[in-house]
Amino acid sequence: MSKGIVLASSSVHRRELLKNAGVDFTAEASDIDERDVEAPLKGSGVSPDEIAQILAEAKAVDVSERHPGHLVIGADQTLSLGDQVFHKPANMEEARRALLSLSGQTHHLNSAVVLVLDGAVIWRHTSIAALTMRKLDPGFIGRYLAHAGQKALTSVGGYQIEREGIQLMEAIDGDYFTIIGLPLLPLLKELRARGEIDG
Repeated sequence: MSKGIVLASSSVHRRELLKNAGVDFTAEASDIDERDVEAPLKGSGVSPDEIAQILAEAKAVDVSERHPGHLVIGADQTLSLGDQVFHKPANMEEARRALLSLSGQTHHLNSAVVLVLDGAVIWRHTSIAALTMRKLDPGFIGRYLAHAGQKALTSVGGYQIEREGIQLMEAIDGDYFTIIGLPLLPLLKELRARGEIDG
């Protein structure tokens, strides 16, 4: 067993998922700049799910350097429409353009999780959810964003499925935890197998 579990994330949602699952952990955000890590990957043929994996590993390795002997959980998520990768919108106009692009399309949420011990990746997993968005009227998009407010800027794609963003969807193929950004069932299985949590 490790000295303890550290979640390398500032995400309130990921912290809440682990806490609600009964996992004893501490949390510490990574110091890496995700866009700096991602920049050299553009045009390299790396898939959106691989980008999520690389970012999750980078975060966990960074935090692991400050916590020797601790098991560090790293997680990241990308939203992809074909080969296009979306990020959190910087402003309402970016959110509007993202929703217009996703309207009537099936996009993917690629959620990666890794375990790192003393700077070495010892386990990795990626889950993918497919979400089909309704064909959205531009006027509705404007009203939706006005109602969602600044919360629309805190998630890739400009929506939060656990809030009014569910109204944008026509169909979902994938589990809730993958959509929120932490493939919880595979993670819990691995933590049990390693004796980190009771099982």
